[in-house]
Amino acid sequence: MPRENIILECTECKERNYVTTKNKRKHPERVEWKKFCPRCGHHKLHKESK
Repeated sequence: MPRENIILECTECKERNYVTTKNKRKHPERVEWKKFCPRCGHHKLHKESK
């Protein structure tokens, strides 16, 4: 299957907060989404981690 699980990590505090899936065949680049970080208490940019 081309869909794989990815982990999103906060760029500020480096905490791994979210697990989601993406189609690696259509979008091989790393994703960046603005999501709520419970540790920081604000919406921050979350990047795909290894």
